[in-house]
Amino acid sequence: MSLTPIKQLLQSAEIGQTVTVKGWVRTKRESKNAIFIAINDGSTIHTIQAVTEPGRFSEDVIRLVTTGACVAITGTMVESQGSGQRVEVQATDIHVYGPADPDKYPLQPKKHSLEFLREIAHLRPRTNTFSAVLRIRHALAFAVHKYFNDNGFYYLHTPIITASDAEGAGEMFRVTTLDLNNLPRTEEGAIDYKQDFFGREANLTVSGQLEGELGALALSKIYTFGPTFRAENSNTTRHLAEFWMIEPEMAFYELEDNMNLAEDFLKYLVGYALENCIDDLKFLESRLIDEEKAKPQAERSPMPLLEKLRFVHENEFERVTYTEAIDILLKSKPHKEKKFQYPVGWGVDLQSEHERFLVEKHFKKPVILTNYPREIKSFYMKQDEDSSAAPGPTVRAMDVLFPGIGEIIGGSQREDNYEKLLARVHEVGIDPANIWWFLETRQFGSAPHSGFGLGFERLILFVTGMGNIRDVIPFPRTPKSADF
Repeated sequence: MSLTPIKQLLQSAEIGQTVTVKGWVRTKRESKNAIFIAINDGSTIHTIQAVTEPGRFSEDVIRLVTTGACVAITGTMVESQGSGQRVEVQATDIHVYGPADPDKYPLQPKKHSLEFLREIAHLRPRTNTFSAVLRIRHALAFAVHKYFNDNGFYYLHTPIITASDAEGAGEMFRVTTLDLNNLPRTEEGAIDYKQDFFGREANLTVSGQLEGELGALALSKIYTFGPTFRAENSNTTRHLAEFWMIEPEMAFYELEDNMNLAEDFLKYLVGYALENCIDDLKFLESRLIDEEKAKPQAERSPMPLLEKLRFVHENEFERVTYTEAIDILLKSKPHKEKKFQYPVGWGVDLQSEHERFLVEKHFKKPVILTNYPREIKSFYMKQDEDSSAAPGPTVRAMDVLFPGIGEIIGGSQREDNYEKLLARVHEVGIDPANIWWFLETRQFGSAPHSGFGLGFERLILFVTGMGNIRDVIPFPRTPKSADF
C-alpha cells in the first residue's frame, strides 16, 4: 500500500478509497460505541481521525495505541460523522510500530509551557506549535533560495572555520586540536598555535561576508546561507550562540540599490509565507491571541499576526537617516519623560527600545535607518564623502527595523577605496596581515559593492509571532545549553 501524507489525504482523498495512514497518535478517545484515534504525520497542522468499534481489534493492540505511539492504520475513507473534519478513516487494520509508555511520555494532550518544551527539544517537534514553526522555517528557507536564484544570484559556500573576525568584536568560538591539558608554549610562554591543526589560531565564523565580497567581485551577485556562531554571553530572547545567516553581496550596488533589494527580499519572504503557510499561520495567530489575553492591554500586539504580516508585505518601508532618527527620539515623549532605559544622543548605538519606538510608535511601519556614525559601525563600511548634515563622520550603513523585532537586517555599501579601508583597519586594531586577501581585492579591479545580513531566526521570529528565538530553531545553542 503506497503512503499518502495526511495533508494530501485531507485535500483530495475520495470517499470509499482505501488508504494507509502512518504517523503519531495525538489522542485516543473511547466511548461505548466507538474508538477515535487522532493521527498526525507532520505534513500539516491538522490530524486525521481513524475510527473503529470496540472489539474489532484485540485489547493488546488497542492498549498500545496511546498518545505518542507510532502507528500505521489502513481503512476506508468515509464522510466524518463529527464536527471539525470532512473525512475520517474507518479502520480495518492497525499496526503499532512503536508504543509510548503513557506513564513516561511527557507530551500528554494538555497545554505545556514553552520553557518545559525546551527541556524536551527532542520531542517538541511533535507539538502543533513547533511542527508549525518548523514547516514555516522550511518554507522560508526554500523561498530564500528561490528568490536569489530567480534574481540571478549565485549561492556561495563560505568557510565555517576561519582565521578572520568579520565583525571585529572578538566573540568567537575557538577551533583547535591541541591537547588542552598539555598546551605547547612559545619561549615567551604564550600558546604556540603553530603546532595547532591549521598552524594558526582558528575560529568558527561569525559571518560569511568577507569571503562573500570576494565572490561578488567576480560573479557580480552572490549570496550565502549558512550557520554562524557568536560566543556572546547573552541570555536574551533575541540571541543565540549558533544561528543561520543569509548574506547577499552585490557588485555595482550602492546604498540605494542595497535598500531596494533588502525591502523587496523581505516583502517576498513574508508574501511567500502568507501564500504557502496559511494553515500554520492561522494556528499560530490563534495561539498568540490566547497567550496575549493574560497580558496587560499595553503589552499586547497592536495587530493580529496575519494582519501584521500583510501590513509589512503591502506597505513601503520608511527611510530615514540615523541623524534624523536621533532627532525624533530626542523630541519623543518617552525620552522627555525619561522612560527609555538607555540614553539617546548622536553617536550612541541604538537599542531595541529605540528601534521599536521608531517602528511601532512613530512611523508605525518598517523603517530603514541609514548613514550611521562611523565609530559605532564595522571597519568595512564605506565612509560618506559629505557628513555635513551630521555632527560627525558617517558611513553608508543601513539597518532594517521591524515591529516587535527591532533590527532584522544590517548592511552597508562596502568601502572600495584601498587607502581608506587600510586606514580604518589600523584604526580598529586589526592586523592587516590577517586579511591581506580582503584588502587586495581593493587593489585589483575594485568596484562599488554592497551587501547585508539577515538573521534567519529573527525572520522566523517575526513571521511566526513567537516570543523567544530559542523557539524558532530546532535545537537552540545558548550559554550553558547544548544538550541536544
